[in-house]
Amino acid sequence: MNTELLLVEGMTCDHCVMSVTEDLTELDGVSDVRVRLVPGGASEVTVTSDAPVASDALRAAVTEAGYEVVRS
Repeated sequence: MNTELLLVEGMTCDHCVMSVTEDLTELDGVSDVRVRLVPGGASEVTVTSDAPVASDALRAAVTEAGYEVVRS
């Protein structure tokens, strides 16, 4: 199991959490996504996968959902 912690800006509500979670879980190998929502700040997104997932793929999924990874 691999775990990545992303800090994501722009998330303000449960709908934001759902969008990011859906796009990240579509990536091959991702088995779990947990979000600690911080409205007005950087939310912590923990991605668990069976094998390493490229940072670029994680960033692209978050960007596709409409948010920005500020640190991974």
